[in-house]
Amino acid sequence: MKKGTVHQEQVTFLRKIEGQVRGVQKMIEEKRYCVDILMQLHSIVGAILRVEDKVFRKHVEGCVAHSFRGKSEVEKMKKLDEVMGLIKKFRRGL
Repeated sequence: MKKGTVHQEQVTFLRKIEGQVRGVQKMIEEKRYCVDILMQLHSIVGAILRVEDKVFRKHVEGCVAHSFRGKSEVEKMKKLDEVMGLIKKFRRGL
């Protein structure tokens, strides 16, 4: 894994998500109403997607932009291929 952009601020959000997941586990153990569990799961998915968006944005604004300011066309193409590969993977999840 390459050293690059720092995502420390996302740790706070991930800890909140972790708490939400524990909450859903408890809801299931308590045999709570399915719709309530589903709503909480939907909230977790949304939170994860927000973290993903922020990490992806920082990657583009930091790592990718840095590469494009450089002179190496090979590095530029590698970063472009990397971003396009991520977008392709993200689309499969839909």
